Amino acid sequence: MCSCRGVLEKIDALLADNAFDANERVLDLLKQAGVERVIPPKSSRIEQREYDKDLYKTRHLIENFFAKLKHYRAIATRYDNTARNFLGAIYLASALIWMK
Repeated sequence: MCSCRGVLEKIDALLADNAFDANERVLDLLKQAGVERVIPPKSSRIEQREYDKDLYKTRHLIENFFAKLKHYRAIATRYDNTARNFLGAIYLASALIWMK
């Protein structure tokens, strides 16, 4: 059994890329927990599974945001010594990205 059972009960949907298209390790556990699976099937899968394409687009936006966030050197290399300062740098960089 998965030790993350308590975490699965708290989420509504899991957005992931097709690397997580594994029945036993991922999909079956999510289905048992009642979590919506927003994972596109691999192209080699015999039976293609349906997924919410509009919700999957949200994952792409989030991934692009993190890619932009890593352009800020202090965040990519984590120069700050404390979690508080690091979080402040993330807030500042996020605001700059949002203002562009």
